[in-house]
Amino acid sequence: MSFIHVTPESHFPIQNLPYGVFSTADNAKHRIGVAIGDHILDLSVVKGLFDGPALSKEQHVFDEPTLNAFMGLGRTAWQEARATLQKMLSESDATLRDNADLRARAFVTQSSATMHLPAKIGDYTDFYSSRQHAINVGTMFRGPDNALMPNWTHLPVGYHGRASSVVVSGTPITRPKGQMRPDESQPPVFGACKLLDIELEMGFFTGPATKLGESVPISKTDDYIFGMVLMNDWSARDIQKWEYVPLGPFLGKSFGTTISPWVVTMDALRPFAVPNAAQDPTPLPYLQHSDNFTFDIKLEVALNCPDLPKPATVSRSNFKTPDSYGSLLELCWKGTKPIDLGSGVTRKFLADGDEVILTGACEADGYKVGFGTCTGKILPASG
Repeated sequence: MSFIHVTPESHFPIQNLPYGVFSTADNAKHRIGVAIGDHILDLSVVKGLFDGPALSKEQHVFDEPTLNAFMGLGRTAWQEARATLQKMLSESDATLRDNADLRARAFVTQSSATMHLPAKIGDYTDFYSSRQHAINVGTMFRGPDNALMPNWTHLPVGYHGRASSVVVSGTPITRPKGQMRPDESQPPVFGACKLLDIELEMGFFTGPATKLGESVPISKTDDYIFGMVLMNDWSARDIQKWEYVPLGPFLGKSFGTTISPWVVTMDALRPFAVPNAAQDPTPLPYLQHSDNFTFDIKLEVALNCPDLPKPATVSRSNFKTPDSYGSLLELCWKGTKPIDLGSGVTRKFLADGDEVILTGACEADGYKVGFGTCTGKILPASG
């Protein structure tokens, strides 16, 4: 338990302690913080308390405006930082609990803070890793007999996205424009996307750098993956459909990718690991591992539309029902089934003014380890 009050419904108990970057009205500097209940602990204020063998000479990383330097220290430092934080925030430790002046300088309320991207993102790879999603989309466009491409069951299918258009939760998304071919009997046209979609995904931040040409063995995964965020991989389906052959997505995916601001560490998620799904066929040796690296995270998607009295939940994970789909493309099945949001409002794809709200949390006995929210509102196309 922490001396900071945390409700059972909070995503940020002492068992979580995710990292983020924030600023406040009275201090515009971007600082590294840790979420605890409704508060943020400013690590630049308490950096001197990180006096263990891995961090005593690296306290300067908590003065940085991003998490990059801290993530680059590696797993030993991450674990030492987590243990130090849990100790200083526990109800039995007097260091912060009984020092009113230090507490006043070290804590801010989340409601008074502005969140920023947690790291400088130098590269971004988007994987096509959900078998169910791949089968659904493949069935729509190629038929059930050719839903999965031959390589899908053998290797991680992915492409390099546009790192510069990854934005933090709350950043508006402008409807993209591009070339489309809605009528295959006619030439393509240029205009604003009409089939604007979402994809409910999770993102990973990695830590230590590798040298050019150096490979990381799958057995060393824990040494490189720092933590996870919610991610909305916004997708312009009509632009994407016309442009993606033969090299894959381009402008239909690169106009915006939204992530949640709090990075939940893998150590916080470890208690929620579940057995991996069986892989058939067995992957090649370099992709084989016995560690459980699947996590029981309950995810939801809600749409907050101008004509709705409150947000409508349109997708939930952990349910074997159609509303467990992670995109509008699947929920409306390529535009053939309108999604009923209640109050006489329906959607197939996103309209201007719609706000998308992703949430996610692991649930234990009496507490949650969550990611907060990942939101974005659609603005009309520019020009």
